Amino acid sequence: MNRSVLSAAEQTAASYYDSDDADRFYAEVWGGEDIHIGLYASSQEPIAAASRRTVEALTALIGGLDSASVVVDLGSGYGGAARHLAQTSGCSVEAVNISAVENARHRSLNQQCGLQSRIRVHDASFEAVPLPDGCADVVWSQDAILHAGDRQQVMREAARLLRPGGALVFTDPMAADGVANSALTAILERIHLADLGSPERYRHWGAAVGLEREVWDDRTAMLVRHYTRVREELLQRQAQLEQRVSADYLQRMAAGLQHWIDGGREGRLSWGLMRFRKASA
Repeated sequence: MNRSVLSAAEQTAASYYDSDDADRFYAEVWGGEDIHIGLYASSQEPIAAASRRTVEALTALIGGLDSASVVVDLGSGYGGAARHLAQTSGCSVEAVNISAVENARHRSLNQQCGLQSRIRVHDASFEAVPLPDGCADVVWSQDAILHAGDRQQVMREAARLLRPGGALVFTDPMAADGVANSALTAILERIHLADLGSPERYRHWGAAVGLEREVWDDRTAMLVRHYTRVREELLQRQAQLEQRVSADYLQRMAAGLQHWIDGGREGRLSWGLMRFRKASA
């Protein structure tokens, strides 16, 4: 895709996730196919297993899907969720993502599973999704909307894409309600953003475009647990990882993860599962 059409925040995210260091780290440490925050059954559970549990929990929020259903996945990464949804329900998935590197791996994994006919991967921004109005039964996103230059525009796009009665389900690392940007400086500088969403901001943004929030399942403890597990894994495997990932990247990642851990423990951050509903016609 033409990066000149992306916002500054999106260009930063695309450049980061397209880098060799990020690609190798996320694929090998973060969770493999599901590079998102996990829901942990125990403190030492494998990252990939916990990350897949989040996919299953969001799927449960949707309710029923079948072979006639269409899901639009915003910020689809390596496609773990898209493949899970297509395999378990037979639905079609329109996967939207700005990282060319992630999308190439996504398409390759789809082919290996024989799912290329059910999952279309779009090299595109989720602020301007190249799909028609009312095409989706479900809009799905995991820990991606924070990277948007305009999160309200992402909510507008979700509302546009959904059919009447359709659902938006997502997770996103957020500021806790009422927390000022000045309390998040270290995190915001690390991810090159001016601010984060919050549960109440998303509720307000959704209402403004005709999406009513039905579920807010606060699981901030899992944000802390996940970043702790990833940091532990990094430190335990650092010598091995340095053969494939630069030492500078690993050092910066370890420091950045600690900022997220501290922010969650101190009540400055929030994370959980949300479901919004578009009104029926």
